[in-house]
Amino acid sequence: MRVTATDQFMLEPIIEPNRDQGTSRDAIGLGQAAGKGLNTRHGTILTLEDISVSFDGFKALNDLNLYIGVGELRCIIGPNGAGKTTLMDVITGKTRPSHGKAWFGETLDLTRMSEVQIAQAGIGRKFQKPTVFEALSVFENLELAQKTDKSVWASLRARLGGEQKDRIEEVLDTIRLSASAQRPAGLLSHGQKQFLEIGMLLMQDPQLLLLDEPVAGMTDAETEFTAELFKRLAGKHSLMVVEHDMGFVGSIADHVTVLHQGSVLAEGSLEQVQENERVIEVYLGR
Repeated sequence: MRVTATDQFMLEPIIEPNRDQGTSRDAIGLGQAAGKGLNTRHGTILTLEDISVSFDGFKALNDLNLYIGVGELRCIIGPNGAGKTTLMDVITGKTRPSHGKAWFGETLDLTRMSEVQIAQAGIGRKFQKPTVFEALSVFENLELAQKTDKSVWASLRARLGGEQKDRIEEVLDTIRLSASAQRPAGLLSHGQKQFLEIGMLLMQDPQLLLLDEPVAGMTDAETEFTAELFKRLAGKHSLMVVEHDMGFVGSIADHVTVLHQGSVLAEGSLEQVQENERVIEVYLGR
């Protein structure tokens, strides 16, 4: 990657092409075209190969390989300490691997990009605990989350155009908060705050969404809606969902990856991994 003195102010990093693109990296997903500007000609939106992360001698990730296809909805499961959070930290640039490759599309090297550059490139992350602006209305939260110039001068001069308002209304409808648009976010239920944060991510139009235990603390009805929402988002976006609720995983996932001790223990349909003897031994139990 060629880095300039003004690199930190640029919206897009200057990155050399991935010279080994397409070798030993078969797409698992739908193989459709991703959004503008992202090269996914082999149908893979995320490629992790031989990723290792060590903390004071402890290997949080150990030669991990993971491939997620364009438009795919992938669930990541595993016991506590399996490396799920560290995995998301590597993808978003919060943690740098000690070795290995991490590609977004065919050409963007995540290991050489900042967290801001990764977010601007099209990767959005939702943490387990919702982080919304509670004093602002639902509408204002979505307005602030727009993919626009966030400089102070631009923010002071900003006026919502018709297209921007339409996009906010569209997202409000998607997350079923249209009736609460003018309600302070702090007055929403826990599940509604989760939906609002997902909506704030959608305002950025991400191509890959990372979602950490999205249904934790939700009611049964909210969990059911979340499953419906994710299945509608898949295809238009790629989703990687970390979750412990096996009922929820079974309702949304076509493909499941099980992590154990920082490596991939098993992959396949939920039925296949549930029948895997090693998965039963270290995670599911009998």
